Amino acid sequence: MFLIDRLTSKMKMPTADTTLPGRSEALPTAKTHFVNGRDIKADAPDGMEEVFVGMGCFWGVERLFWEQQGVWVTAVGYQAGSTPNPTYNEVCTGLTGHNETVRIVYDPAEISFDKILTLFWETHDPTQGMRQGNDTGTQYRSGIYVVSEAQKQAAEASRDAYAKELRERGLGSITTEILDAPQFYYAEEYHQQYLAKNPGGYCNLGGVGVACPVAQPAE
Repeated sequence: MFLIDRLTSKMKMPTADTTLPGRSEALPTAKTHFVNGRDIKADAPDGMEEVFVGMGCFWGVERLFWEQQGVWVTAVGYQAGSTPNPTYNEVCTGLTGHNETVRIVYDPAEISFDKILTLFWETHDPTQGMRQGNDTGTQYRSGIYVVSEAQKQAAEASRDAYAKELRERGLGSITTEILDAPQFYYAEEYHQQYLAKNPGGYCNLGGVGVACPVAQPAE
């Protein structure tokens, strides 16, 4: 019974009384990207943009995006909760409210935001609420955390278009949250570019087999 109650509690956002207090100092993390050597904390270079996504375990999500032509740098972290500067172990308790997310800095001249949205929708299941596959808890929820009104409008339009495709195939409703990007807390160094350091490591990416109508080539 205790195990069932614990799993159930991790599927709900913590209350003000149960949220962990966190800390005032940021956690130590990597300075540079393990794959491309770029500064993972630097502001987006001139002409580039950033966005944050949550699609389940952040290890596989980060690799998906760093492999894309036009993505400048990526990093993993915690977002959309209440606990300041949380540790991974704290996030795993379900008592921080944070999601595992990936920061994506990209060059829109090389990879469009629509392409990023297409990858987002097609490589995870956005209908599962506070879980992704066998990974359960608030940290595995689907989310897009935007930094501009244009991004928000594009994300919402893509959600509505994809929801229509899913309904037509008898699949579930989209539970993805689309929010103005909350503060991004960088995860510990060993999580950064984890699957480059551990090529055989865990990756739970997998879509529902439905193509997203976003970013189709213009006629």
